[in-house]
Order: sequence, then structure tokens, then C-alpha cells
Amino acid sequence: MIQLTDIHKAFNQGQHNEYWALSGIDLELEARRVTAFQGPSGSGKTSLLTIVGCLARPTRGRVRLHGEDISGLPERFLTEIRRRTFGFVFQQFNLIRGLSALDNVMLPAYPEGKPHAELLQRAEVLLARLQLGHRRHARVEWLSGGEQQRVAIARALINDPEVIIADEPTANLDTTLSKQFLAILEELSGEGRTVLLTSHDPLVIKSSAVHRVVGLRDGRLCGD
Repeated sequence: MIQLTDIHKAFNQGQHNEYWALSGIDLELEARRVTAFQGPSGSGKTSLLTIVGCLARPTRGRVRLHGEDISGLPERFLTEIRRRTFGFVFQQFNLIRGLSALDNVMLPAYPEGKPHAELLQRAEVLLARLQLGHRRHARVEWLSGGEQQRVAIARALINDPEVIIADEPTANLDTTLSKQFLAILEELSGEGRTVLLTSHDPLVIKSSAVHRVVGLRDGRLCGD
């Protein structure tokens, strides 16, 4: 489904502090599978996910989605692909303080132009599915860490994406909440979604919910 060919990513290219986060990544990511990327801090895991999810462009190399090269597309096309294909769960959740859980979930869907009533119903269904229906009108800063994560997951699902991308999804959770996340992960996989995540957490890496573990170190693949 997703093919990466000779992916390089440089920051501050040409300057004294030039840094290559990725150096020659060749990888095929299967659809409807859960793939976890592991490696030490600075290994390139997050940089790789941002490129896969069209949040950043590679300095060199090609990204193909369903066989189509999307690396050089204009930003307006990448924005459309990003919105319709990917749902994101960020490490710090990136929820909008001052807004309710319901409003946060609905935000990514507004550019789609769907009727408000339809979006509201879908957001409420997602929150109820994640056992957060009773908290839908609460401001997100009033929620616990586990509740905020579930709001972030519901937000990632609002546009019914093929691919869920999660960066260190259990980093801020205790063991009980991490296990709850893994149960959600199994549900998403069971629906046929592709899930790509980074993690340092042995609970995640060794979970039966994860089909494949890809190792990274110093911007290169080091195990699969």
C-alpha cells in the first residue's frame, strides 16, 4: 500500500548544523496491518511517520501510495490526501484547549463540507464507542490523560481514514491505560485499517496487536 524508496530527510541542509534524520530508507508497508517502529530517540521514527503521512516531504526519495508517486505533488493535493487517507494521534494529543471533546473531534472534518448535523452525529458515535459519550461536552483540559487520548483517537477517525498514524501513543499513559489503548488498536486493525506507530514501550512492541516491528537507528533500518 505504501512504498518508500531511498528516503532521505535533512534538516538545516547546507548550514553548519545540517542534520540527516533519515538516510536511505527502503520499505514497503502492508495495508490492514499494524506496524510499529522502534528505536532510540533521534533514530528517525517520527521523521519517517511525518513523511509517510504527508506532513513533511523527503529531501530525496519517493513515496508511493497505492502505486502512485505522491512525493512531488503540490501542497494542495497533499493536503487532500492527508485529510482523506490519514488520521493522526500525536504524542501530546494536540487537542484545542477551551473546546469540548465533541468540538475537538469534529474539527478535522469541517473542510469536507459535510452538514453539521451529520458531523455531530458521527462524532457522538465515535465518542460513545470509546466510552466517552458522557464527557462529550467537557472541555478537553478537564479530561484525564487516558480520556484525552481517546478524544485524540476519535478525532483521528472522524474522516474514516484508511491509515492511522500514532506517535508514541502510550508515552504518557500508565500500564492500565496502555492496555486499553492496545485493545482499541486491535479493534482498528479488525476493521481493516492500517496502523503505523512509533513506540519505546515493550508492552506495545510485544503486543499481539502489532503484526510487524521495524527497527531504526541513526536514520537507517536496523531490523525487521
